[in-house]
Amino acid sequence: MALGVRGMRVGMWTDPEHHTGCTVVLPPAGTVGGIAVRGGAPGTREAAVLGPAAPNEACHGVVLCGSSLFGLRAADGVVDWCEAEGVGLALAGGRFPIVGAAVVFDVRSPDMRRIDREAGWAACEAATEDEPASGSVGVGTGCTDG
Repeated sequence: MALGVRGMRVGMWTDPEHHTGCTVVLPPAGTVGGIAVRGGAPGTREAAVLGPAAPNEACHGVVLCGSSLFGLRAADGVVDWCEAEGVGLALAGGRFPIVGAAVVFDVRSPDMRRIDREAGWAACEAATEDEPASGSVGVGTGCTDG
């Protein structure tokens, strides 16, 4: 049971060579989300839709990514994956997945790898209901403290 929630799936994509990665959380159907944005330079996606003032109907995924603001591209891959799987709000134009995202600053050099939509898709493909690994994997790959 991932994160102690039945039906919750977690997947990770890790690039150990470039010290970056992303972690995707795919909640069970019927999950609503919430977000609190903090910090001096937050990088987020769908924060308004998942915020406390929004009429939040659903949350189909959450992506935590490295590569600073460039990492938000991983959310495109998660949205594409959810749509391909038939996950999202059913509207006249098709399925519209609500996928929130936030980034960490793990940029260490000018030649860093920038996370892309393929990383988000790969993390979705790797998602399981098993308890996720911790440490230097997924979004934690390039994180430091202090």
